[in-house]
Amino acid sequence: MASFRIEGGHLLSGTITPQGAKNEALQVICATLLTSEKVIIRNIPNIRDVNNLIQLLRDIGVKVEEMEGERQGERTFSFQSDKLDLQYLQSDEFVNKCAELRGSVMMIGPLLGRMGKAIVAKPGGDKIGRRRLDTHFLGFKNLGAKFSHVEARNVYEIGAKRLKGTYMLLDEASVTGTANIVMAAVLAEGTTTIYNAACEPYLQQLCNMLNRMGARISGIGSNLLTIEGVSSLHGTDHRLLPDMIEIGSFIGMAAMCGNGVRIKDVSLKDLGIIPDAFRRLGVKVEADGDDLFIPYQKHYVVDSFIDGTIMTLADAPWPGLTPDLLSVLIVVATQARGSVLFHQKMFESRLFFVDRLIDMGAQIILCDPHRAVVVGHDRKLKLRGSRMSSPDIRAGIALLIAAMSANGTSLISNIEQIDRGYEHIEDRLNALGAKIERI
Repeated sequence: MASFRIEGGHLLSGTITPQGAKNEALQVICATLLTSEKVIIRNIPNIRDVNNLIQLLRDIGVKVEEMEGERQGERTFSFQSDKLDLQYLQSDEFVNKCAELRGSVMMIGPLLGRMGKAIVAKPGGDKIGRRRLDTHFLGFKNLGAKFSHVEARNVYEIGAKRLKGTYMLLDEASVTGTANIVMAAVLAEGTTTIYNAACEPYLQQLCNMLNRMGARISGIGSNLLTIEGVSSLHGTDHRLLPDMIEIGSFIGMAAMCGNGVRIKDVSLKDLGIIPDAFRRLGVKVEADGDDLFIPYQKHYVVDSFIDGTIMTLADAPWPGLTPDLLSVLIVVATQARGSVLFHQKMFESRLFFVDRLIDMGAQIILCDPHRAVVVGHDRKLKLRGSRMSSPDIRAGIALLIAAMSANGTSLISNIEQIDRGYEHIEDRLNALGAKIERI
């Protein structure tokens, strides 16, 4: 188990470039299972969840080769799934590895669509509340698949001789559920219509990549997708977007302890309302071409609604505010001038990390598992260093931001959770002036 020791109070300045998008990487890497031809994916982040998924593909027989990237420090891989080990796919070893990685759930759609069967354990991941798989399985069932839960092995067996296209209305706009169903449907017989589909940029990237591979997907970017099934797909070359959650995390860091920070190459058009969410907290976020610049601010003042009522920030399906950034926004609000109500709708355990912030001196009222009120200090009372543990990826980065802005030294344990989503984070932040040591 590793920990971070953070010496708080150091101002950050300079330029930082976001990594490739983790959530997109997990989707498009699984999509390489849909063809026997070579698929090249560029800008792959060097983080635990992605590396574990790549190794899992190697284990089932995918030929994976690292290539020279187009840009310095960029990771590029080729994937060729021409000889999959179907026997290994049924093994307990494969099941156990899937159980440790939530991203493995997105292998079901491609394997079901191309091979006609899949076996997947209940996947692991963050402990942030229920993350049910019903949307995935109901979608597969609509396409004609049969599935069963084998209690003795705690696995799901799914099979179909040939999937058949149909109309379906998803019970929720699940990103991974939509991605999984799309990947199954591209090789199904006939036309599939998915209503209430997720439409976030990473899913748009997946659909555009599949179309370049020969799929026929229309309605990309909307909540109504139409997929005309094809008999086979071919290879392609794909580049990942920058990670919007990392960009939002950097905005939060720059607001809390920045002395002028530039975030390079953010793909501004794909950030949606993320910059505006920070602006509502009073943070200056300046667009400069495809970069964002966050200047030093002695104070930042929370907006109120037009009728004068307290500002409320709530997560929502895209193009609403992503739930992955609420933890960072909560930390930023602790030093704002004003009060904010945060409403986390999607996960019932994600706000419990605020107890650590309260221990650091933050004024937060946890109303219930889904709502918290933050009363900002206006920088008149700084947070104080503390010992804490990272409960999940996003709470972990939020606690790191809090520690960087605090008086004194903090120790964060279980940083393997942070490593799952942020590449070499301490080295990149230390280059801006932070004092973070991995121990």
